[in-house]
Amino acid sequence: MSRSSIAVLAGLAGFLAYVALVLLLSDLVHELHWTLELVFYAVAGVAWVWPAKRLIVWAMR
Repeated sequence: MSRSSIAVLAGLAGFLAYVALVLLLSDLVHELHWTLELVFYAVAGVAWVWPAKRLIVWAMR
């Protein structure tokens, strides 16, 4: 199996796990002040970029 195939499978599995975690945590954040909620969603919306970048760089080597 090539690196790119492994990266696709790992990326999809990781992204699904990340979405599930964010959804679980969003139930807790929903009770907080709207500014904390905004910060949470801003961070959660961008935090997946760094692991995805590392995975893409690894796959392209």
